[in-house]
Amino acid sequence: MRMVSDMENDNSMQGLQSLFCAEDGEPHDRYVVVGTSGSGKTTLSAALAAVFGCPHVELDVIHWLPGWEMMPDKEFREAVEQATVGNQWVVDGNYSKVRDVTWPRADAVIWLDFSFPVVMSRIIWRTLRRIFGPADPFEGCQETLRQQFFSRDSVILWAAKTWRRRRREYPELLDRPEYRHLDVFRVTRPNLSAIEIRRGVR
Repeated sequence: MRMVSDMENDNSMQGLQSLFCAEDGEPHDRYVVVGTSGSGKTTLSAALAAVFGCPHVELDVIHWLPGWEMMPDKEFREAVEQATVGNQWVVDGNYSKVRDVTWPRADAVIWLDFSFPVVMSRIIWRTLRRIFGPADPFEGCQETLRQQFFSRDSVILWAAKTWRRRRREYPELLDRPEYRHLDVFRVTRPNLSAIEIRRGVR
C-alpha cells in the first residue's frame, strides 16, 4: 500500500483522474464506489463519471421506486446487470444483493472510509437539504422531518448503525480471492488528501 499525500492532490476535477488511476497512470474502465450512507459516494461517482466521460450508475436510483417501494430483488439484479454490461462505468452503492454482479466486473473499488463525526455531519446536512430542497432525492421519494428524525426508517439512524459494520466488513470482503483482482483506494479524508492504495493481482 502507499499513501497519496496533500502534495499530490489538487482537488480539481482533472485531479481525480490522477488520484484513482491504474498502476500505469491510466484511468480504470470500471469503478465501484462504496462507503457508509452520507459519506459522499454519489458526489464523487458523478465527478468521476464526468471526468472519464462514462455512465454513472447510482444503485439507489435503480432500487427505490416511487413511494419508497423497493424494487424486487430479481428485477433489481437484472437492472444492475444491464446497467453494467458496458466497457466503462462508475457504480455507487453498497448493496450486497448485487455485489456479486458489480465487483467481479469492476477494475477498482473506491472505499470512502471517513470518521464517525464526519459521516454523521454529512448525512444530517444532506438530509436537511433534501427535506427543504426543491427536488426529491429519487423520483416519487420525498424525505420528511418525521421520517428522518423521528422514525426507525431514518437514514441518519441507518448510517449510525452501519458505520462500524462497514469498517469491519469491507477489509474482509476485499481480501476474498474473488475480489483480489481489484485495485482498492481507501479514502480516509473528505478532501481526498489521504488515500491508501492496494493494487490488485491480475
